[in-house]
Amino acid sequence: MQAFFALLKKIIRTGIGKGRFIMASLGLGIAMVLILIALQANSDFNQLLYSDKNQNETADFLVINKKVTNSMMGQPQKTVFSPEEIENIRRQPFVQASGLITSSKFKVVAQAPGELHFATDMFFESVPDSFIDVKEEEWKWEPGNRIIPIILPNDFLNLYNFGFSLSQDLPQISQETVKALPLQIVISNGLISETYTGHIVGFSDRISSFLVPASFMDWANEKYGAAGTAATASRIVIKTADPSNPTLVKFLDDHGYTTNQDKLKFSKTRVIVQTIVSVIGFFGLVLLFFALLVFSMFIQLIIAACKKEIQLLVTLGTAPKQLQRYLLKQFVPLYIIIGIVSLLIVVALQYQAHLVLARHDMAVSPLPAVWTFAGAVVVIALVYIVNLVTVRKYILQDQ
Repeated sequence: MQAFFALLKKIIRTGIGKGRFIMASLGLGIAMVLILIALQANSDFNQLLYSDKNQNETADFLVINKKVTNSMMGQPQKTVFSPEEIENIRRQPFVQASGLITSSKFKVVAQAPGELHFATDMFFESVPDSFIDVKEEEWKWEPGNRIIPIILPNDFLNLYNFGFSLSQDLPQISQETVKALPLQIVISNGLISETYTGHIVGFSDRISSFLVPASFMDWANEKYGAAGTAATASRIVIKTADPSNPTLVKFLDDHGYTTNQDKLKFSKTRVIVQTIVSVIGFFGLVLLFFALLVFSMFIQLIIAACKKEIQLLVTLGTAPKQLQRYLLKQFVPLYIIIGIVSLLIVVALQYQAHLVLARHDMAVSPLPAVWTFAGAVVVIALVYIVNLVTVRKYILQDQ
């Protein structure tokens, strides 16, 4: 019997043909590699977006305001968020936390001391402390205190150092120097005018505004603001896990809201990457389908070529199931080898991607994800099942 199986094995190899055997194996291997790359690319993409190692704290906060159009000019009330709009924003699934930005209702003039000869009209805003990226013990104010803590946007200092100071032949100043300089702050409302000392306690990249403590803003608006002026909000700061979330971008566009576009531009990149991953996976599935079809046809041709031998073996008492197992044994090792080689290729590509991204301060796992290994097992199992069904069908058909 073993000698007959050895003869049958030679007949099978002759029936397949070396060229067709190699092409079918390459097709299955390429299909598996593409599918595994698609699975791993999706895993890497999620790591880049959501992993704690890749979190960018300043990118999680967005300041939202309404777009100003020609029809809205001269009507500032149209840029104010209504209570219903504020509540609608807070209810969105991509909003983890939100806070209102309160604007000053009075005039502010800031003057630099000494030889800087710098004075400018400005404004104050305040936000809840949880949205401020400057943690300072001096960030507090109580009524009666003549020193106002202030947080400046980094862009403001950059504009002074690389724009205004150069054009006016004034000295450039560092952050440490600015923090040490007492600013003269003049607050007025047309009826009264008072002078305070401004103390710069930090610089923010999160909110581009001149921030003061909320306690001072509430007190100053009540004292210097116009009587009967209701508190309104024309800007809202939100915390979101993913500024590039397409749902968030669509929500802003649908409602006529806008924010810092640099924090949203990755949304288009994200859609492009997802599309590329989907296309790779689609072509991998198409190639897998054709590989399964080719192997199924090969098995049919093998059984057809060995029909007489198979009938003879059955006549001699060989069970059909024994023949099925023998035929499958000729291919199962090949599937496993193709699966292992495909995984090794993906492991090498993943490790290389890990090294390249690490040079750009982006972190992904050096090894493929569990889902990638599971995908390889599923593909091998699928190929085995298709071939098992084909062998069983045509072996029984010949009986």
